[in-house]
Amino acid sequence: IHLATENEQYLSELPEQAGYFRETRIVEFIFLLSEKWHLDQSTRYQAVELLERFMIKQVEQMCESRGNSKGRAQGQGNNWSSVKDQIANTFVLRLVSCIQLASKLSLHYSRVTSDTALKFLQSLKYSYTKQELLESELAVLNTLHFHINVSTPLTYVELLLEVLGYNGCLLPVKPLHQLCVQLLDFCYLTRETIYDTLLKVAIENSTPSKLQIAKFLTVKEDFMLLAVGIISTGVFILSPGHWEQTVEHLNAITGITPQSILEFSYAVLSCVVGSTTP
Repeated sequence: IHLATENEQYLSELPEQAGYFRETRIVEFIFLLSEKWHLDQSTRYQAVELLERFMIKQVEQMCESRGNSKGRAQGQGNNWSSVKDQIANTFVLRLVSCIQLASKLSLHYSRVTSDTALKFLQSLKYSYTKQELLESELAVLNTLHFHINVSTPLTYVELLLEVLGYNGCLLPVKPLHQLCVQLLDFCYLTRETIYDTLLKVAIENSTPSKLQIAKFLTVKEDFMLLAVGIISTGVFILSPGHWEQTVEHLNAITGITPQSILEFSYAVLSCVVGSTTP
């Protein structure tokens, strides 16, 4: 109930730029760096979500600070160019800071120290100091008002798997969990392709309008739908005989319709097959 409420609250306050900073190259960068530093699965998802939320707020603040009356009338293009330059100049530093903060929230793995972070940044020819690294972490914390312990789709997946087991679904829990994590990684890395397929399936049209794309943003940002779709797809792959029963349970738990669950699983499976076809 808490996660569902949190998800609904997030969707009701969704900024228009939601998802801009979850593009494939950024997610891949975070995943690879998390792997290099031996961070657990939840940490890398949390780092992605922290960076996404921080960057959107930072862009909003930058635009507001430059959006004076003269700038709106004449220098809007120059202002936006200045914002982009400022973002680009500090982006890798902010990304590393988000991974550091996410690692400090993990109870199971060692945090990313300043020495580790600086060594990596220096390997990319950046000359940041420990003080600048600390100031970057504080910038993220202040911008997000210290609300950094956000729930990730993995949290939703794991809790729903617990509920399914409690409700009597006979599923291969350990391999299913492992597969769900792999599918979640896949969804993060091929996000645009999956949701583009889902939108076209949902509207039964291969050329969605701008309005349909805009309205679809809440679907793309719905963590509960993502978690339900991931579990449904995992069960279909591992234990197809239990798929219908699982979908019924997921519908009863979350209220998400079987049709929506089916469409999401189809979109994911279509992309999985597409990615493995020579």
